[in-house]
Amino acid sequence: MIGGGFAGLSAATLLAERGVPVLVLEARPTLGGRATAFTDPATGERVDNGQHVLTGGYRETFRFLRRLGTDAYVHVQPALLVDIIDRGGHASHLACPRIPAPLHLLVGAMRWTAIGWRDRRALVRLRRGGRPGAPPGATVREWLEWHGQTPRLIELLWEPLAVAALNQSIDQASGEMFGVVLKRMFTTDRQDSSLGLPLKALDELYALPARAYLEARGGEVRTTAQARVSVGPSLGPVRVKDEELRPRAVICATAWHSLPALFEDRTPALAPVIDAAESTGASPIVTVNLWFDRPLTTGAFVGLPGRAMQWVFDKRALFGETSSHLSLVSSGAEAIVGRSNQEIVDLALSELRGAMPMVRSASLRHAVVVREKRATFSVAPGQPPRPPTRTGVPGLFLAGDWIDTGLPATIESAVISGHAAAGAVLEFLHEGV
Repeated sequence: MIGGGFAGLSAATLLAERGVPVLVLEARPTLGGRATAFTDPATGERVDNGQHVLTGGYRETFRFLRRLGTDAYVHVQPALLVDIIDRGGHASHLACPRIPAPLHLLVGAMRWTAIGWRDRRALVRLRRGGRPGAPPGATVREWLEWHGQTPRLIELLWEPLAVAALNQSIDQASGEMFGVVLKRMFTTDRQDSSLGLPLKALDELYALPARAYLEARGGEVRTTAQARVSVGPSLGPVRVKDEELRPRAVICATAWHSLPALFEDRTPALAPVIDAAESTGASPIVTVNLWFDRPLTTGAFVGLPGRAMQWVFDKRALFGETSSHLSLVSSGAEAIVGRSNQEIVDLALSELRGAMPMVRSASLRHAVVVREKRATFSVAPGQPPRPPTRTGVPGLFLAGDWIDTGLPATIESAVISGHAAAGAVLEFLHEGV
């Protein structure tokens, strides 16, 4: 297994569960890939390298966490509840009652004070299937407008949701992909649309427990282990420093942009995959962690539509009721990722003070900016096709959120790919018996 993020560790633990000995090789010093945590030296807190949100519909992710025994460390709302502060400073709550889906969404929208009756009618039309025949290659904004969604509804609801799910501007990202996200969230299961927040730092939620799970079953995990794979018509050795390994099967579970560097030879069997990886665009995420002299919010998270920082999360669920740690997230952050740390902190503070008057009298004690310049792959129309799990090289398999799961770059996509790769390896090993 090459790669120790959600994809690699979900694949490795599923193989270990089935009795297959696994060696995980991770190039970085720590496990977790693009979903990990670090210790902030000033506060001693474990800080995620970006705020990750799950939904109740992440079935494969929760299957993975149940395997590790950590599924209880994600708080999933009984029904969708989102606090929102619009650009004018008006606060509202989109609160869906605990009644059967999808009726709960419609009732919640009918009660939402931030929108009017024209907006509500547009929402009902979309829930009923919208207007048929959306133009191929439409962006999210074009797709929403085709389906009759109002400017107010787009700004307050659909744009924040789309940018969070796709990590790209609604003027760039694929409307078709956003339609897939909506279908998976808004089902007949009420909890599929509920949001889930980890109650542990990300490495404590899955990376460290996965390592313990693997080692307890005879597996091995190596960090700072840069691997190179030799391939031709068949799978060759895997080289790690001066060591040569000859596994029966290899799963490459790295980020798409790291995939080409894994292979020593550019075999024709992998040329389409490598070409696609090299041609796929990236989209950044910027997270600003702010510590104040007092707690400032009453909810776990608040949406800030129409701003560079689209969401603010209160970390008291992690660090206790006296915590003053707020985490602000800018998805699709091309416009700010190149700015200095101070400029980004000033922007976050300005937007936070404009939305929440109580912040204006609080004192900022500490700030940490985290950039993931290649946080996710682009889902803009016209991107190269995403590859399947199986490759043209027998014994070589692919995993990662970029693999063709039909989903955008989410934790769920990564885990789906990991479980699919593990299943393909099991079939391959069985065929070779």
